[in-house]
Amino acid sequence: MRRNGKELIMDVMRHKRVTQIPWVPFAGVHAGFLKGFSAEEVLKDSDKLYAALLEVNEKYMPDGQPVCFDLQLEAEILGCDLKWASNVPPSVISHPLQMIEEIPKRKIARSDGRIPIVIEACRRLKKEVGAYTALYGLYCGPFTLALHLRGSKLFMDMIMNPQYVTELMWYCTDIAKQMATIYIDEGCDVIAPVDPLISQISPKHFEEFCAKPYRAIFDDIRSSNRFSAFFVCGNAIKNIEVMCQTGPDSISVDENLDLVVAKEITDRYNVVIGGNIPLTTIMLYGNQQDNMKYVVDMIERIDTHHNYILSPGCDMPYNVPIANGMAAMQATHDPETARELVANYENIDVTEGIEVELPEYAHLDNPLIELFTLDPVACAACTYMLAVVEEAKKELGDTEVEWGDYRYNRLEDIARMRKLGVKNLPSIYINGALAYDSLIPGKQELVRRILDQGISHG
Repeated sequence: MRRNGKELIMDVMRHKRVTQIPWVPFAGVHAGFLKGFSAEEVLKDSDKLYAALLEVNEKYMPDGQPVCFDLQLEAEILGCDLKWASNVPPSVISHPLQMIEEIPKRKIARSDGRIPIVIEACRRLKKEVGAYTALYGLYCGPFTLALHLRGSKLFMDMIMNPQYVTELMWYCTDIAKQMATIYIDEGCDVIAPVDPLISQISPKHFEEFCAKPYRAIFDDIRSSNRFSAFFVCGNAIKNIEVMCQTGPDSISVDENLDLVVAKEITDRYNVVIGGNIPLTTIMLYGNQQDNMKYVVDMIERIDTHHNYILSPGCDMPYNVPIANGMAAMQATHDPETARELVANYENIDVTEGIEVELPEYAHLDNPLIELFTLDPVACAACTYMLAVVEEAKKELGDTEVEWGDYRYNRLEDIARMRKLGVKNLPSIYINGALAYDSLIPGKQELVRRILDQGISHG
C-alpha cells in the first residue's frame, strides 16, 4: 500500500519528528524524458506535461513533486526572448531593461503566456494524485527575475544605482506574489520561489536588496495557510543564515553545499532543509548502487527524521537513467534494505580512464581565464557568469588573453575540475587560481582584474 506522502511532507513542515524520510524528486524536463517528450514539448503542451508528471508520480512514488520547473516562464511574459532546446529548460537570451532604467508596470495574469498550460496540468494532477502527494508550485524568485529583465548590468547597479535595484526588486516581488497566488488558488501545498542567483551575492547585498522582499513573500504564503520553500543553487552557504531570517518553512540546496554544515544553521532557525543528491556524478553518470549509497550515507551523516526532505540537488538532468531515480527512491523508502545492498560497495569513479593535462600555469605566455559551470544553459547562475565572461572577452577585444569554458555535464570536464581542485560551481579561475567562487563579478571588475595580470595588446 502506498504511503501518504502528502501527510509526511506536512508533518515535516510542521517540524514533527517522522519515522520515514520524505522524498521529493525535482523532475522538471526529466519528466518529459520519462514519456519520450522533449523539454520544449513538455513545457508547451498541457496534455504532455500532465502525462509526464503522472509518470513521475507512478515511477518515483514521490511524497511531493513540482508541477513545473521553468524559471523563464515569467520572464517570457515580461518581454525576454527565450532559446529553446530539446533536453534542458529554455534560457533567457534578451533583457528588455538592459538599455533602459525603467520599472515595468505590467502584472501577470492567469491567461498570460504558458501559465494556462501549467494551470491545466496542475488541476488534473491535483485531482489524480493530490490526496497523497504534496504538489509544489515553483516560480522564479525576484532576484533571478530582476536579472532576467536587466541582464548582468544588475550587478553593477547594486553598487552604482542601489535605489533602482531596490525598486526593481519590489516590482519582481509583486510578480512573485502574483505567481504564488495562482498556485495557491490551484491547491498547491508548498509554494516555492526558486532564486538560484541568490548564491552569487554577499550576505550584505542580500540584506540590502532581498531580505524585505522575501519576508513579504513568505508572510503572504503563510497567511494563505500554505507552506513555503526557498530554493537556491550554487555555494550559498554564506547566505543560508540570512535566508532563514526571512521566515521560510524550508530551504532547498544543491550539491555545492556541505549539507551537514547547512543543516546546523537551518536547525538553529527550525527551518526544514532539502537536498542534495549530486545531479551529474551520481544521478546522471552513476549507477543504481551509487544512488543508493549516496542516500544511505546521507542518512548516516545527518538527522533525516527531523526538518529534512531528501531530494536531488536541483532540477534533474533530462536523461537521468530511470533506474537511478528509482534506486534513490527505494533507498529513501527502505534505507535498511538499501544499506545491506551497498554494504561493501565503493562508488565508481565516473572519470576513470580519462586523462587530463593541465596547463603549466606558472609559465603561461598570456593570462588564462577558465570558466567552470554546471551547465550555462540549464543553470541560471552559470548563464549569468558566462554572460559576464563573454562581455569581458568582447571588451578586451584583441588583447592577448586565453579563455577556457568547462562544464560539469561533460565527463572530460569533470575530470579537469577534479584535477584542478574546483570545489564549487560556477567559478572563474585566472591563471589556475580561484578568482570568483559562486560570486558573479561585474564586467568592469573582471576586466580590471584581467588587465592587472600585465597583459599586452596584439
